[in-house]
Amino acid sequence: MSARLTLALNAGGLVLPDTGKIAVFHPRDAADLAELPKARLVVVQPFRPDYDALSAAGYDCRADGADLPPCAASLVFLPRAKALARALVAGAAACSDGLVIVDGAKTDGIDSILRDVKKRTTVSGPLSKAHGKLFWFDANAADWSDWAARPAQISEGFQTLPGVFSADGIDPASALLAAQLPAHLGGVVADLGAGWGFLSAQVLSRADVRALHLVEADQTALDCAAQNISDARAVFHWADATTWHPPEPVDCVVMNPPFHTDRRADPELGRAFIRAAARILTRSGQMWMVANRHLPYEALLEELFAKVVETGGDTRFKILHATRPTRRGR
Repeated sequence: MSARLTLALNAGGLVLPDTGKIAVFHPRDAADLAELPKARLVVVQPFRPDYDALSAAGYDCRADGADLPPCAASLVFLPRAKALARALVAGAAACSDGLVIVDGAKTDGIDSILRDVKKRTTVSGPLSKAHGKLFWFDANAADWSDWAARPAQISEGFQTLPGVFSADGIDPASALLAAQLPAHLGGVVADLGAGWGFLSAQVLSRADVRALHLVEADQTALDCAAQNISDARAVFHWADATTWHPPEPVDCVVMNPPFHTDRRADPELGRAFIRAAARILTRSGQMWMVANRHLPYEALLEELFAKVVETGGDTRFKILHATRPTRRGR
């Protein structure tokens, strides 16, 4: 993004207000913000690893945009999910006195959002560089309230918000895992990468569960989980599942780990979840996970657990049950 912003500020006609706060929605890292006045930025980043990195770099970070101060300008880094992209534009317009800047890659749908914004107001720019575009407009020239994020009610009474994983319905892999879970899981359970809470709700149907830790890096998804689950046994953690430490070792881990970095498949994400599970389990603990069938997790599981069994699945997914960690994940 910095190349497009540099072009816009130096030769493209973009002029930032001289004073006032600048809200920045969903930056990927500090490099995205290098061209902006650091002391004036308020960064909205709901993903815990990015939030922690930006906070450590000295940025004023918020997990959501609920309590933003009035801002002189705002900047949106476009996500892939169109409903979320629209919601971020609406949020940026709501907090800005005028200037809203939108940046995105072509693969993230910048052209579609640009067309939609042009239907409502006059757009400056756009500037094209590095397989993406950057444009800006006056927030006060149109009403964006219909783009704001609104909860969606999906099957079985669950609620989701734009941009969370499987926002339109229950993920089929998670449903497959839920159907395989045994009647007894243990007293203390952790759902790593809990999302909006579907698997956790199935775990809490077991009477022997005394406590369930929902660990999720996306604050928006965790907020949905807190709406979907009112059981007093549930404890919600906004944290990176790969580095989270429970208050005590857990008896069971359930998980449907992610395996993508942006658009690229990255099996190392799932391996990091497996290492985390081995690390937080008791010596007699067990782990239940679902994974895409092609992902090569078995070798690591056999390294870290005494017994690994594929208990079910279909042509797309496999259910893996691992028991008794023999080596702590690192």
